[in-house]
Amino acid sequence: MKNNELSGQARMLQKPNFTRKLSAFLLDKGSAVIGLILLFVLMSILSGDFLSVDNLLNVFRQSAVLMIMAVAMTFVIITGGIDLSVGSQIAVSGVVVAGMIASGVPVPLAVLITVMVGGIIGLGIGSAISLQKIPPFIVTLAMLTILSGVAFVYTKGTPIVINNPQFRFLGRGYLGSIPIPIIIMVVVVVLGHILLTHTRFGRYVYAIGDNEETARLCGINVRLVKIGVYVLSGAVTALAGVLLASRLSTGSPNSGTGSELDAIAAVVLGGTNLFGGEGKITGTIMGVLIIAFLNNGLNLLNVSSYNQMLIKGLVILLAVWLSTMKARKAMAK
Repeated sequence: MKNNELSGQARMLQKPNFTRKLSAFLLDKGSAVIGLILLFVLMSILSGDFLSVDNLLNVFRQSAVLMIMAVAMTFVIITGGIDLSVGSQIAVSGVVVAGMIASGVPVPLAVLITVMVGGIIGLGIGSAISLQKIPPFIVTLAMLTILSGVAFVYTKGTPIVINNPQFRFLGRGYLGSIPIPIIIMVVVVVLGHILLTHTRFGRYVYAIGDNEETARLCGINVRLVKIGVYVLSGAVTALAGVLLASRLSTGSPNSGTGSELDAIAAVVLGGTNLFGGEGKITGTIMGVLIIAFLNNGLNLLNVSSYNQMLIKGLVILLAVWLSTMKARKAMAK
């Protein structure tokens, strides 16, 4: 009888209680799910225009740029890296594509060259990080300033206006009733998900973020994979910059300012571990929607830009805190 009682007590101790289950859920994907639902309900109550079809469609269209950036950032963060230069990459890609189109370069060729330029920028960043062993934070912080300077020098501080209907179609056009940016966004998300979860490259990305030395001992070419991640990030971010320039019909050196923080916050809010080794594109989608609905709701409520910065800063702080708690929990196991 005594042994039965002890075994029953052992089973009770092994079985996680409700608090532990709730904590695990919140630190995994639950925080993003609950946050998105609460934000959606709150904004629906506070603003009568929030649930309108036109507004929701506008939110998805405007979030396309951030979504594409966040997909690229997901790969970077899972490897244990960070890219603070993506905002400046948006500006550079915008002014490059605008300058080429203004010079008469065909739109498809201009877009292709711009994406290639983004990949080359990523190659430089990845090489500095992987081959020269410079911390990602330092490299990308320096590139943020360098690329911003390049954008201003290239344009002499004056935005380049794009009067090309074919190019504007990318950012403002429709296929049936669906905006083109949403279609491009969905394609990037699907391809990113497949690459991350169903390819050898994706498995290598997770392995490097989980334990770089173990990945190297298993025969993974860590340097090459990390460079590949930053090349991918640069090319995809350039595509996002092209879409933004198309939507605004302008290539501006100020485009993308601060968007790197939105991208990082969206990825971390979606459950990706800020310290690497864990994350999913599906989680990033939820994180982007939280940022997008928050921005839209605050604008509908006529919240001042200064207060919006304060609120978004608190959201970023919350995202980092959740990621830190998640990392501590993983280390404790």
